[in-house]
Amino acid sequence: MIYARVLVSALMGDPLGIRKSTLEEVAAAAGVSKMTVSRALRGAPDVSAQTRQKVLTATEQLGYVGNRLALSLSSQKTNLVAVVVPSMSNIVFPEVLAGISTGLEGSGMQAVFGLSDYDTRKERDVIRDMLSWRPSAIIVTGLDQPEDTVRILKSADIPVIQIMDLDGTPIDFNVGLSHGKAGEEMARALIASGRKRFGYIGSALERDLRAAKRKAGFERALHESGLAFIGQRLGDTLSSVSLGKYLTQQLLRDEPNLDCIYYSNDDMAAGGAFAGIEASRTDDILMAGFNGLELAAALPVRIATSKSPRRMIGEVAARLACGSMAPDIPSSGKITAFVPEITGIVPGNSGS
Repeated sequence: MIYARVLVSALMGDPLGIRKSTLEEVAAAAGVSKMTVSRALRGAPDVSAQTRQKVLTATEQLGYVGNRLALSLSSQKTNLVAVVVPSMSNIVFPEVLAGISTGLEGSGMQAVFGLSDYDTRKERDVIRDMLSWRPSAIIVTGLDQPEDTVRILKSADIPVIQIMDLDGTPIDFNVGLSHGKAGEEMARALIASGRKRFGYIGSALERDLRAAKRKAGFERALHESGLAFIGQRLGDTLSSVSLGKYLTQQLLRDEPNLDCIYYSNDDMAAGGAFAGIEASRTDDILMAGFNGLELAAALPVRIATSKSPRRMIGEVAARLACGSMAPDIPSSGKITAFVPEITGIVPGNSGS
């Protein structure tokens, strides 16, 4: 039988001598109709688990690969979950994607992702392209999309899950944390530990809006205590360890009396720690960042940070995308809020 198929394929011009299996062959092998095969592969709820398993076994034996776009014509949706993140340059968003992958396990859904590079116009184009694939849901980063992007998302008629941020008005579902409050709480914790002379280092805040919100929250808390940033340095490019080191060197040269520097994230703070080590200033200056990255924890000097539950955020977003929220997830309506954990601060010890 296999030899006959190879022979026929060769006569029909298949260069490999093996043609693709068909839906009819899968149906015959499973002992069901073509329509049942289609419904089983789409994950239709009225197909029994026993029948679905027979279809899946037949597809594996025949090496059948279905056409998801063709299957979507009747349902108007694929098994795809579109995910749009701003960057893959550090571990933050890869961990979010890992959480999404975990959350989709066993659902029959598959995540596909695109990058916006913190560019709102590129984000809009990526979202429009991904929606043309007819995903069953879309996960996007942040709550600050322009009006034209919001209109596109609202008209998609699928679940829209906005992640990583709570400071704004969500379109549909919202999973994340308040970056403004994260900045406030970090400032209050540092002030309580005895720090008084603060500097700030960040980068591209006009694009990294969540970092800008943390800075604004930090400044609000400083103002409540009659304090302000003594000096600050802002870069033009996206954050990195090397940029954090360079800007810290500049700030320490011009403002040598600082006892704490707040950074836009842990990448920048790690660079600041290297600058502090070179300048022998790590005993009297505390570097503070955001995210709780392993890189910061592995440094030979202490860095204060707010640990963001990014993997759990991704997992919850995925569960929402496939309609299966677990009862142990802290949620209120369509909003799931997390609070970052502050680490690396010794109460009552200013280091000076």
